[in-house]
Amino acid sequence: MKTTKLSRLRKKNKLLFLRDVIWFTLSAFGGAQVHVSMMLRDFVKKRRYITEPELFELNALTQVLPGPASTQTLVGIAYKVGGLPVAIITFLIWVLPSAIVMGAATISYSLLDQKDKLDHVTEFIQPMAVGIVAFATYTFGKTVLKTGVGIWLAIASFITSLILRNAYVFPILILLGGVISSAIETPLEESRLRFKLFSNINPKKIAYFIGILLFFATLGALISRTSPFSLPIRLFENFYRNGILIFGGGQVLIPFMFTEFVEMKHYLSSEEFLSGFALQQALPGPTFAFTSFLGGMAMKNAGWGMSGQALGSLVAVIGINLPGLILILFIVPFWNDLRKITRIKNSLSGINSVSVGFMGATFLFLLHPINLNWQAIGTMAFTFLILTFTKVKTPILILIGILLGFLF
Repeated sequence: MKTTKLSRLRKKNKLLFLRDVIWFTLSAFGGAQVHVSMMLRDFVKKRRYITEPELFELNALTQVLPGPASTQTLVGIAYKVGGLPVAIITFLIWVLPSAIVMGAATISYSLLDQKDKLDHVTEFIQPMAVGIVAFATYTFGKTVLKTGVGIWLAIASFITSLILRNAYVFPILILLGGVISSAIETPLEESRLRFKLFSNINPKKIAYFIGILLFFATLGALISRTSPFSLPIRLFENFYRNGILIFGGGQVLIPFMFTEFVEMKHYLSSEEFLSGFALQQALPGPTFAFTSFLGGMAMKNAGWGMSGQALGSLVAVIGINLPGLILILFIVPFWNDLRKITRIKNSLSGINSVSVGFMGATFLFLLHPINLNWQAIGTMAFTFLILTFTKVKTPILILIGILLGFLF
């Protein structure tokens, strides 16, 4: 009898948690930092699903993992509340709404493209999007660049990104940044400890993780580019690979996506990229949902119809989120061991410093498609100053920009 009653209470607690996740998803504007503060308020202090130390432990874990920090933290909470089934349902509730809206935007973008009014609508929100990137670069750099090593790594990655403009430079610079900061900032005594702690890691799980990437990369290379299956497979490999490489959350996503999909592979134009990014900033939910727009637009510009655009959006969302989802579910059990390894924590500072350089270079790249008249420069400056010195939220600014585009 007691067992049955306990089972009912646990089931009720899971359903209550999922209901709270729905409300959280619909109200979660802003970046990862805002999302974590909302989780602290709603899931810890209000409902007590987990303790405050547990939340901060999960958040710390996401900082040393690639992928979407907010998504990983929320899924980690769900895992603690109800195990794998609740974690998967939570992931879908959190990701799908904004991803569906962004995917649908690729279809409506095609319709709007036939209207002269589109140029006026994007006249304000495109420079606003660049102002948002400038603000993200400033705030992320202010948080991350604490040492001389970090500053030099940021400058080096900034200059290298401007010169080479190649997506494959990112993984090399990220690796170098992590190795350099880890080697300089870690005591020698740590070297003996790390081998003992790594012995607890299951190599099979790491093999599964890397195997997915290698499988789709090989499949994409083997299938002819003229095959109708070629582009979706290549898109999945592109997004999955970037999901492995992106440290720092959604604000670091933009330079990766812009360089590879606009500058290098020309899947979509700079104007399309900026318009999609501006729309995403007006929506609640994860910034990584922006990839739904990118995947849909890549398929649209390749001549695919509505079904192809939907497929592109689906492939993008799964590809970009899958690495982070796998990592958070696989690594949580032995995080208590990993967090003791100073080299892992110290490598993060170098990785984030390199990411600041990427973001700074992307800001300059995004200036190219904009007609730099006084109106555009004023809009960018206004956006940056408002976000820096006031509490006005990004979605409000984007909605104002859309309204101005319709009125003027």
